[in-house]
Amino acid sequence: MPYDARKPDLTPSAEELRERIPGWGADLPEKHRRTWQEREDYGPTGAHWELPEQQRGHPDRERSIEHSRLTPVFGSAQPLRGVAGAVRRIAYRRFSEGQARHWLLLILADRVESVGAHLRSFATGRPDNPVTQTGALSEPRHRPIGSRLGRGRVDLRHTWMDPFIVAVPWLLPVAALVAGARRRRRGAGRS
Repeated sequence: MPYDARKPDLTPSAEELRERIPGWGADLPEKHRRTWQEREDYGPTGAHWELPEQQRGHPDRERSIEHSRLTPVFGSAQPLRGVAGAVRRIAYRRFSEGQARHWLLLILADRVESVGAHLRSFATGRPDNPVTQTGALSEPRHRPIGSRLGRGRVDLRHTWMDPFIVAVPWLLPVAALVAGARRRRRGAGRS
């Protein structure tokens, strides 16, 4: 058979695709779009749903500005409180969920709350232990290099930052305490 430069037409027709692939052509003209949302001949399904009675709640409950009211039922086990709660209220009252500021404020509130939890842990008999709770001691025992290299892991790009992210929040208060103790010694030595 001689060489032919023309490319053969291997593209199946729309009818063949529609027969072979369920849902193919959903973006075609309306007569071809028979998705389950547009069907009217599916018969009774037995499904029913009525809007539940609106749960009573505090009027300051956080709600996105996109919504006119709260959902009928919402969680109330963790009310907003403290500085983190104030930051979350600002995020919900001022910014749309489509804005990065809304989500960045919520992340900031989480960080504020985690710092508060760490500080509260010092008041208990068993304060947080960043060395054991971050898995730093178990890391060397479980293939630390083999589990990272050659596996296409995305987190390799920021692995070098992890010690700083984990350690710095703990080292800053220690450094502040050491600096305060040095100032007191100097002040006591001058008297």
